[in-house]
Parts: sequence; structure tokens; C-alpha cells
Amino acid sequence: MATYDTIGATYADTRRPDPRIAATIHQALGNAASVINVGAGTGSYEPPRTVLAVEPSSVMIAQRPAGSAPALEAAAESIPLADNSADAAMALLTVHHWSDLEAGIGELRRIARQRIVILTFDPDINRRFWLLEEYLPEAAALDGTRAVAVEQLAALLGGARIETVPVPHDCTDGFLAAFWRRPEAYLDPEVRAGISLFAQTSEKVLQPGLARLSDDLSCGRWHQRHADLLHREALDAGYRLLLADL
Repeated sequence: MATYDTIGATYADTRRPDPRIAATIHQALGNAASVINVGAGTGSYEPPRTVLAVEPSSVMIAQRPAGSAPALEAAAESIPLADNSADAAMALLTVHHWSDLEAGIGELRRIARQRIVILTFDPDINRRFWLLEEYLPEAAALDGTRAVAVEQLAALLGGARIETVPVPHDCTDGFLAAFWRRPEAYLDPEVRAGISLFAQTSEKVLQPGLARLSDDLSCGRWHQRHADLLHREALDAGYRLLLADL
């Protein structure tokens, strides 16, 4: 919660839901007539059938748009709701922030009647993202301490289908790998302010890598090294959607 009380101030500006990713998530929810969004943040990707958002940060809740589903200030590990409270529960890019993963997944299974949908990332693929591998390996190592293996999540869910979520080259949601074809964005403090890896890593660790990135962009070295990315429409950066039927 402390992380998002800090980075949440500009979250609604830099983390606007991408319509293509939204379509994937909403399709995954299937015919669920009621949805609870756990670790909901500012409400990105909530479908109209969302009946409640669960979010521990008051800073994030304050940025939810008018007309959003009501929000309950609570942690995923202890949700004060009755069993089987909604047809589906969803948790998007949040499980790696939970203090007790097993408790949080247990709560999702308890409050959902039919389906659970989780958007997360595969740490084995994510850490090979060029920004982390070439420029910020120390930050990646620190971030990796909270990463959750997709296979572990699937097991905790009692089995789940796993789908790849490609990142469009013009993704509007500024999560870590969103700017894979727009590297200059990572030099923008406002962009970095909305990404938890940057918020949780000291400037002492970040600045040498960011300085190298700036130099490589200025001299054209980055574009030469990553010429294969410049005409791609989407990239598999490790983001995965897990669908579990109960």
C-alpha cells in the first residue's frame, strides 16, 4: 500500500487502460454477470459489470473516475466479504505486491463463484526485456525478489489456463514494458513515477543505467542494437492472463 500511496498520485495519467488489453480481459471474464476487482487501483480495465473494487490505497481510490463501482479499502489477503460474493474475481498486475500470496489467492477463490482472472507477468521472460537486461540489471534483481512464477499461481488456483498478452507498440497503459518500442519514454520522470519498479528502486541504482540509455539513444546505438523491434506491432514481454474456473 505504501508503494501506491507514493506512485498513485499520477497513476491515472500514465496508466490509462489499453483498449486491446481491455478486450482480452473482458473476454476472459466470460459470461460473469458480477465482478469484484481486487487490487483495483484507479479502476483500469473494470468492465461495467463490476460490482465492487477492493483496494488498500486511499490515494488510488481517490482517483477512480466518477461512476466507477464502489471501492472498499481493504487488502487482498483479508477481504471483508461473504463467500461467493460475485460470479468472478479479477486481479490485474497486483499479485506481486501482495504480502501473502497464498492468502490472497485463497480470498479470490472464496469470494468468486465461477471464475478468477489474473493478469501477471512471467519473471523468466520479463527479466530478459531489453530495459532490464541491458540497462537496469540491479533493479531487475531487486524486482525479482517479489515476482511470482506463473506456474505457482496456476497451482494455487487449482489449475488455470494461461494465455499470452502481447504488448502493442503504442500501448496506452504505461506499465514496465509498455514502451518497448518507445525507449525515450523511460527517460521521462512522469512515466517512471507510474511504474512500481522505478518507485521501489533508489536513484543511485537507476541513474547509471538511465544515463547509458540516454547516451545510446543520442548516438543511435539503441536503434542499431534493436533494429528488429522498430517495425514490430506487438511484443511478448512476459505478460500472462490466467483463467481459472471454479
